[in-house]
Amino acid sequence: MDLTRRNFGLAAAAGLAAAAAPGWASSRIELGSKRIETVSDGYLTLPPEFVFGGLDPEALQPVLQQHGIAAGPLKPEVNVTMLREEGRVVLFDAGAGPGFQDSAGKLPAALEALGVAPADVTHVVFTHCHPDHLWGVLDDFDDLLFPEAVHLMGQREWDYWYDPETTDRIGSSRAAMAAGARRRLEVLEDRMQLVADGEEILPGVAARATPGHTPGHMSFEIRGGSESVMVLGDAIGNHHVSFTEPAWPVGSDQDPQTAAAVRLRLLDQLASGQMQLAGCHLPGGGLGRAERQGSGYRFVPHG
Repeated sequence: MDLTRRNFGLAAAAGLAAAAAPGWASSRIELGSKRIETVSDGYLTLPPEFVFGGLDPEALQPVLQQHGIAAGPLKPEVNVTMLREEGRVVLFDAGAGPGFQDSAGKLPAALEALGVAPADVTHVVFTHCHPDHLWGVLDDFDDLLFPEAVHLMGQREWDYWYDPETTDRIGSSRAAMAAGARRRLEVLEDRMQLVADGEEILPGVAARATPGHTPGHMSFEIRGGSESVMVLGDAIGNHHVSFTEPAWPVGSDQDPQTAAAVRLRLLDQLASGQMQLAGCHLPGGGLGRAERQGSGYRFVPHG
């Protein structure tokens, strides 16, 4: 292996992580010849109001108690879904990369510990352009982390974040996010394939429009035989409020009402069809199922 600065850094990080290697791949599903597993990029540290802002505290408290959500910062996992099949290694999103939060950006070391080098990745498929999903395409030196990969994104999501006016229109709290997305999309421009709702982007992988969290957010259905796994991105962004009270608006969604309508539709589809799911910020690695519970749902982790 050519010992570039990046490879040296990855090897060092992987060496430190090797003893914990089983924890890097949190969960796994086999669909025929397809192996689907989640790989940890670490976790985020979020103020509660980022998710719960605007909700009635009296109505919210029983939900938090039910799920054991204590006062203080939320620390959701960041799970990157990886699909491996002969000739392909596909990542759904790229993690946060360096410089976003110290607790995130662990994907390169996690992949290395699992024996997957950046050059082995053939495709990177983006659900949306938030930092913890997009920013990991660049390494510490602003080089592409996955130099051999084809990168794919929904047309609407690309158009929104590539537009230079988005930074001015999105609001001061999200302006840095928009500027960071634009900078990375500029690097990716010549390597990006734009996809449409319903398109089979790879054999057995179809794009599903799930807007609301961002204007062009997409989920992706991976099918193998009669079974499938829905890679949700942030269309269902937590295991507590968004399952128990899916109609409630969530503060992290850019268009909370649209996101809630999409979430209700998704949960009904997932529960009715007993379809497996992969959620970026769901616990236990994010693989599992949705089950109806009273007027809402509950997340049941895989295994």
